[in-house]
Amino acid sequence: MTVNLTRQEARALLTKPKRAKYGNRKVMIDGILFDSVKEGKRWQELRLLEKAGEISHLERQPKFYLYGKDGPVLIRSKGYPNGRRAAWFGDFAYFCSRRNKRICEDVKVLRTPIFILKKAVVEACYPGLEIVEI
Repeated sequence: MTVNLTRQEARALLTKPKRAKYGNRKVMIDGILFDSVKEGKRWQELRLLEKAGEISHLERQPKFYLYGKDGPVLIRSKGYPNGRRAAWFGDFAYFCSRRNKRICEDVKVLRTPIFILKKAVVEACYPGLEIVEI
């Protein structure tokens, strides 16, 4: 028996699906695709806290630009000869009225040395911000 497959069909059968770096599984909640189940559950918890009035100004993927003593940190590459601004993205940010502070949360499975360095730099650039690992 002969089976005729297209190149794409054969490739799909022969290649294994890519595993996530830390074994996480993507999940869709409220029409939003999250990188992990843990992150999706935390989003649901934060939405409930926002509805209860405990927190406000909830946002996903907040962007924080990095600054040095001479101005913005620039990353030079082939596509950006003059440099592009370096930034760090958290998972969630919100304002906590009880603590009178802006909180940025980063959902972690593994605490890497790179994350520790980025956290220190962001906290130095934004003194009023508290970064919380979940």
